[in-house]
Amino acid sequence: MAREVNQLLCRVFAQRHKDGRTDLEAVESALRAALHQAGAAALSELLQFAAPAADQRQLPCRCGHQAQYQEIRSKPVQTIVGPARLSRPYFLCSRCHVGQFPVDVELDIENTELSPGVRRMQALVGQQAPFDHGREQMQILAGLQVTTKSVERTAEAIGDDIVQREKKEIQKALQLDLPVITGEPIPILYVQMDGTGVPVVKKETAGRQGKTEGLPAHTREAKLGCVFTQTTWDQEGYAIRDPDSTTYTGAIETAVEFGKRIYREAWKRGWSRAKKKVVIGDGAEWIWNLVAEHFPDAIQIVDLYHARQHLWEVARQLYPHEEVKQKALMRVHQKRLLDKGKIEKLVGVLRSIDTANSQMADKICTEADYFERNAQRMRYPKFRRQHLFVGSGVIEAGCKTVIGSRLKQSGMFWTVRGANTILALRCSHLNGRFEEYWEDRRAA
Repeated sequence: MAREVNQLLCRVFAQRHKDGRTDLEAVESALRAALHQAGAAALSELLQFAAPAADQRQLPCRCGHQAQYQEIRSKPVQTIVGPARLSRPYFLCSRCHVGQFPVDVELDIENTELSPGVRRMQALVGQQAPFDHGREQMQILAGLQVTTKSVERTAEAIGDDIVQREKKEIQKALQLDLPVITGEPIPILYVQMDGTGVPVVKKETAGRQGKTEGLPAHTREAKLGCVFTQTTWDQEGYAIRDPDSTTYTGAIETAVEFGKRIYREAWKRGWSRAKKKVVIGDGAEWIWNLVAEHFPDAIQIVDLYHARQHLWEVARQLYPHEEVKQKALMRVHQKRLLDKGKIEKLVGVLRSIDTANSQMADKICTEADYFERNAQRMRYPKFRRQHLFVGSGVIEAGCKTVIGSRLKQSGMFWTVRGANTILALRCSHLNGRFEEYWEDRRAA
């Protein structure tokens, strides 16, 4: 290695002596390539394993019999310093004919030619951006030649491993076998939930009705939840979210499955230690059903801005082409009733609207039912006096940054499994838990 580097530096100094110039970027790239080449050669030497001793030439096989040592076999391994070669003992069971490479298991390269370091890189770039972009980043930043398909398969495989681990934790939660999270009491802990459509391949929407009647669906809803804490508020009494306190969890799954998921995340974040527990969501029925099941002791708040949108729907129904009248109605009903938490009065006003248009009457009735059903979740002055958030901006931003920026780019269509693996991987990374996951893999 020293000789190769020394030869390179001699060429650099000779070139500078000749024309008085040094192309630093070219020197950096050449030096990195030389070091990688030398490192790969050194790794190849390290990865040469000898035949086992005479008393170690049998291994237990899963079928209950013994696998016998056969020979030394080799395979290429792509490492973070370039291509290396591994030679290790091969064992074969004569009964079930299943082979074993114990060294591969030890090195975490079983059934793959990619080292753990390379797979870790691929997982990180794969969760961040389109797979081909990740391939390009690895080439530019790490000097590694990998394929787009390799980035995709590795990212999804590691994401799937995270999914399986999460399922085990969720099962523990159902069995009330979650560990008690100790620590200081948490002043205020929030849970927020929402959903957003993810474009999927055609087979994933078979038999599903789209938003437009008579047309098939083109997306599947990914449900996302977030948990964060609040300790302080500003001089005007408005809540301030604690920096770096937000964690996410989500998947394309049923509301029942998601309820278990978000409960596990809240518990992990210290739900049992929170002095004040708050759940904020829009008016979707599935959200409040989950709250009733998993978070019955929480303060429940309907996002104020979502409630305002429902009021805007009434204004547009009454005055479809009269923007001035729409705004006038909003000034009266929003500021005097909705924002002040006088929901019963607002419901009375809506139910008193007389119209000969049956379709419009049905729409207004539906909105009145919405406000009536959520009245106790819309006591905004009461919530503000407690210095609580009354908006779900955190989860709405999360739907864009966690899901939209990665899974909803132009031309993307996912399988449910593929979307869920990348979403699990992305949440793990954004939550600051990916390194912990990788350490657990290494220790296993």
